[in-house]
Amino acid sequence: MSNVFEEKNIQKLIVTLGIPAMLGTLATLIYNMADTYFVSMTKNPAQIAAVTLCTPILLIIMSVSSIFGMGGSSVIARMLGEKKSDQARKCITFCIYAMAVSGIVILVLGSLFMNQVAGIAGADEENLLYTNDYLRWIFFGAPVIILSNGMVHLFRSAGLIKEATIGIVIGNGINILLDWVFIVLMEKGTAGAALATSVGFLCSTVYYFACMVKEISRKNELYSLSPKSLSVTPAMTSDVVKIGIPGALITVMISVSNIVLNNYIGIYGSDAVAAYGIAYKIDMFPIMLSVGLSQGVAPLMGYCYGAGQKTRLRKVMRYATVDGIILGALFTALFLVASQILTGIFLSEKELVALSASFLRVLALSAPCLGIINTVTSYFQALGKAVSSLVITLMRNLILFIPGVIILNKLFGLDGAIAAQPVVEVMLAVVCIAMYLSGVKTEASKSVPCDIEVSDEA
Repeated sequence: MSNVFEEKNIQKLIVTLGIPAMLGTLATLIYNMADTYFVSMTKNPAQIAAVTLCTPILLIIMSVSSIFGMGGSSVIARMLGEKKSDQARKCITFCIYAMAVSGIVILVLGSLFMNQVAGIAGADEENLLYTNDYLRWIFFGAPVIILSNGMVHLFRSAGLIKEATIGIVIGNGINILLDWVFIVLMEKGTAGAALATSVGFLCSTVYYFACMVKEISRKNELYSLSPKSLSVTPAMTSDVVKIGIPGALITVMISVSNIVLNNYIGIYGSDAVAAYGIAYKIDMFPIMLSVGLSQGVAPLMGYCYGAGQKTRLRKVMRYATVDGIILGALFTALFLVASQILTGIFLSEKELVALSASFLRVLALSAPCLGIINTVTSYFQALGKAVSSLVITLMRNLILFIPGVIILNKLFGLDGAIAAQPVVEVMLAVVCIAMYLSGVKTEASKSVPCDIEVSDEA
């Protein structure tokens, strides 16, 4: 497995690790778009609004997987860099069991407090029924939603990069097919969208466990489902959770900030929520691809750090950040030019198309900043620097964003509320650069040799 991370050509290695992860996030994004597209075929703004309102709740459920998936991935990659395979195996097993238990807890609590959750998400009398229809099946699928999303990170950190991507594609492909069956053929609306999502994640989870069984039969020392491998130390558990919580809070805070934004947009009616929902879904392309790139490279960062390869780690950061900025700039150009065409795919009323297109043009302005923010966040997570990662997360979604929405909405109305995202992300990109440079200076003061010669050939 270590041969994957010891490739000397940095750009080639980033492509090897980043492209599968980006394809995985792209597949997830396509299924999200499919949900919205098929629901939009109902021509019912209340149903489109319900899917928009429930998206943060789905993201919060997924965030639990980040505690043990991203947290475990960081610990595993560093252990493999330190050649501690036995400890890495115990960490993988612990994380899988922890995700399964967490999913069951969410299933029970979500089912008991569904109406309260819908109210917090911003549902009103017009869309409450549709919102509950969606939430019911999402809570039912919580265990497999968490396992599927968490095992992706564990597989990547342990070298099963191709398998991680295949699992995502399988789950999302089935999800899209079932969207058509449940929403179009069976006319189940938002309930059909949520049911398709849960069944898709079930299929990908089954695939991941099949891969684990196969690796166990091959005597791969990194994989075990035996409870005996749960004998992890308190320090390891603490390390996983300490790193995973900031990773989870990224999703939770995004969800919380979106709930706040949805509530403010909701003041202007369901049409405004539906228009923003479409614009946000389209804007998720640069967001999720940037996340995929940074998450794909994160295990390499952790491996380099665990192996003491500091010069190599800095080069990985430089290449990955530049790649992310270029990717974001391309999407900014596309959205500025083709916003009307893109939003018109999902909406038919001219007023809604125009409103959604104007939202998309504003949201697109900060896409290049994502390459900086997400890469620096993954860098701190990979190195086990939980506090720095947490600071970025809190600034992005709590300290800056929520006050930004409130203030800009008061000053400029609906347009101001929408503009909060790009304003905050430009500011945060500057902060991230400063935090990274400060971190590099601190690490440089530690005398750890770089033991692998690195080629700069692209």
